[in-house]
Amino acid sequence: MAERQPDLLQGLTSADAAAIVALGSRIPLAEGTTLFRLGSEASSLYLVERGRVALTLPMQVAGRDQDVLVEERLPGQMLGWSALIPPHRFTLNATAPLVTEVLALPRQALLNHFAKHPEVGYTVLTNLASIIGHRLQVLQAMWLREMQRVVEMRCA
Repeated sequence: MAERQPDLLQGLTSADAAAIVALGSRIPLAEGTTLFRLGSEASSLYLVERGRVALTLPMQVAGRDQDVLVEERLPGQMLGWSALIPPHRFTLNATAPLVTEVLALPRQALLNHFAKHPEVGYTVLTNLASIIGHRLQVLQAMWLREMQRVVEMRCA
């Protein structure tokens, strides 16, 4: 992992962060590999250790299926927060555009750890809320740009 703590683990002691990392397993992803798809069951969340993961929204554009980029997650950043948020279904597609490695953290292992260490759970879930808030800002900006385009077309 990068020297700086991953975004999900910010504010934890080195020992607490290491205990969370120890719950996970590393998954290598070849270029073009899909990590998860929109709507699939979310049983793990992921920390990007190397490479990057593109988060995309599948939609029809000009009559054909296309994945629209929402954001990319880089080393030290997490994705797959749906694993901890009901109904535990992924809200985007996640694909590795280049050789990548992620750390998969299983939901149940995390919840068991949080039950034993509530202060760690509080910190991790506070970080998760911040990550979700950032995603909402990204999606809101995308929606506002599209609404502006629609309004401008109607006024033209």
